[in-house]
Amino acid sequence: MTEIIFLVESDEENGYIAQALGESIITQADDLETLKKEVKDAVHCHFPDENLRPKIIRLHIVQEEVFAS
Repeated sequence: MTEIIFLVESDEENGYIAQALGESIITQADDLETLKKEVKDAVHCHFPDENLRPKIIRLHIVQEEVFAS
């Protein structure tokens, strides 16, 4: 695997939750910069063997907006 993709969504408390697609990895943080560090750490923990670890981490950030018409 050369790349792993995370779906990033806002949580109810103004932070972010990131969940890997196709892997059992999930993490959260209060801001995007901290989330990037947490995601990287989670990937390193999930793939302890550097040869099997994805080289690229992609964050797909989903933002939902609701407004009146």
